[in-house]
Amino acid sequence: MTAPVSTSSVAVPALSPRLLAFALLTVGLALMLAYLVAFDQGALSRSGMYLHELMHDGRHLLGVPCH
Repeated sequence: MTAPVSTSSVAVPALSPRLLAFALLTVGLALMLAYLVAFDQGALSRSGMYLHELMHDGRHLLGVPCH
């Protein structure tokens, strides 16, 4: 016994180029943020804390006290 095959089509909404660009930008920024956090925590580098020290020195260069 076989099941009947449906031949009806399903309408798929078109994805606008602007929405696609926004989605790709969001995914790209999220991946970059994940990479930077992993790099800073030592998951991707042996030195670890590189970004933390860079931001720390940047604050001192701007004259913002942090200690």
